[in-house]
Amino acid sequence: MELRKRTHEILEGGAMADRAGKRINLFIQALILLNVVALALETVKSVHDRAPVLFRGFEVLSVAVFSVEYLLRVWSCVHDERFARPLAGRLRFAATPMALIDLLSVLPFYLPFLGMDLRFLRLLRLFRLFRIVKLARYSEALRAFGRVLSHRRAELLSSLFVMLILLVLASTLMYYAENAAQPERFTSVPAAMWWGIATITTVGYGDIYPVTSLGKVLASCIAVIGIAVIALPTSILVAGFLEETKKANAPARTCPHCGKEWKE
Repeated sequence: MELRKRTHEILEGGAMADRAGKRINLFIQALILLNVVALALETVKSVHDRAPVLFRGFEVLSVAVFSVEYLLRVWSCVHDERFARPLAGRLRFAATPMALIDLLSVLPFYLPFLGMDLRFLRLLRLFRLFRIVKLARYSEALRAFGRVLSHRRAELLSSLFVMLILLVLASTLMYYAENAAQPERFTSVPAAMWWGIATITTVGYGDIYPVTSLGKVLASCIAVIGIAVIALPTSILVAGFLEETKKANAPARTCPHCGKEWKE
């Protein structure tokens, strides 16, 4: 039990980890970043063909480290009061988002041994990108971003709903304004949604654009409204980050009853 508790402290200590924990966390972070670099370099044929064995060896080493890390986290998670029950607690831990990301980051390596379809396996190899998401466990900034998304999800969903309504409305109006003049481009409302997305997000690729007077007036109004709508989620996230920063910088106090620290 002492070994299991020590393992849990090292792996889950985060910013409060001791020297050993910080070194191991730093090693895993470096390995994750190297995996991202290797994943990118593998797509450069001239680089990959020079040392295919090196890339394969690094992949095997990385999967071994990440697999051991995952198993140790599942084994030691019972020292967290949320997962204290031996079996049910470990299953509950395995279903948490970060544990699922840990599993998905190594799963594509083992699936070929099960004789699965190669086309499906090539698609699953994209799951290796989940390794970069593992950095969220070690980055306070990424954890803060996750907390902001969680706390502000209602407001963000509301702004997304407003954007969806504007997209449907803009695409429908533009279809009826431009279909007669450009039947090969504005073929339907769903086809006009590509123009709507590019306009509302202020990207404006220019591959589809209105040519009628009514279409140009509508496009001008939609573009201006789109700027305001896109600013909604940005302002929500900024407000959330300011709130998180205020909480993080709030002075800690000690409860007179239990002696634990708490923040305003």
